[in-house]
Amino acid sequence: MSTNAAARPDYRHFLERRSFIEMSARERVRAVLDSGSFRELLGPFDRIKSPWLPLQGIVAQADDGVVLARGTLDGKPALVAAIESAYQGGSMGEVSGAKIAGALERACDECSRGRLILPVLLFETGGVRLQEANLGLAAIAEIHAAIIALRRYVPVVGVIAGLVGCFGGMSLAAAMCTRLIVTRQARLGMNGPEVIEQEAGIEEFDAQDRELVWSVTGGEQRYAVGLADDLLEDDADAIAAAIRNAFREGPAPGRSTQIERYVDLLRSIDPNQPPDGKSLRTLWGRTPKP
Repeated sequence: MSTNAAARPDYRHFLERRSFIEMSARERVRAVLDSGSFRELLGPFDRIKSPWLPLQGIVAQADDGVVLARGTLDGKPALVAAIESAYQGGSMGEVSGAKIAGALERACDECSRGRLILPVLLFETGGVRLQEANLGLAAIAEIHAAIIALRRYVPVVGVIAGLVGCFGGMSLAAAMCTRLIVTRQARLGMNGPEVIEQEAGIEEFDAQDRELVWSVTGGEQRYAVGLADDLLEDDADAIAAAIRNAFREGPAPGRSTQIERYVDLLRSIDPNQPPDGKSLRTLWGRTPKP
């Protein structure tokens, strides 16, 4: 029996690529920055960790679940902040939030003095850390303000890869980014599926229905309706290249400045006959890249 080799699918690319999703936060930062340029700020040996978690019987992590690093992108000074989903679900507390906000504010100060710093945010978070509720919310608000301030000088690039996604107040931070890169495995929403089910009931939203979840908050859906700018495979090199390309393309109006456009989109929805995921793509968006 002869075999038509040309008809066989070529899986070599999938076998050879590096999974961004499977990387830790620190590995993701290294994968994004120019080789050899990684310099961590406020790392584990600085022991800047949450004072509140031990009071509630939770072991505090030495970097509080956020990795900050300076380095270069295409030889230009850059700042990358990555959230570690393996620690407390990537939740944001006082220290982790302050680390990101402070780093962005410092970058903004440098940009205002004419020394441009390219900011990248690698999201992987369920939102505010409930054990530090108000303190975490205040830190997230400071992150929002810093992103808006930075956008006057340089694009702010965000990445949501998976598997946790980006929810809560940090979903607003993602929406404020000049450019947002997602994978199909990513999820983006104000409230997570489990929270919606808990508060509104399983009739409203079944958190175990994976098809439903991804048709509402999945990366492909968010790209298709225009709430994300790039839809990529889970490939560290492709994501790093997309980040560089975003900075090469330069400033662009952020979604948070296009209020009337989004108000019009909301008006196009009939609340008595709300669209499903596929219908919303037709109503609002575009066809995802193959």
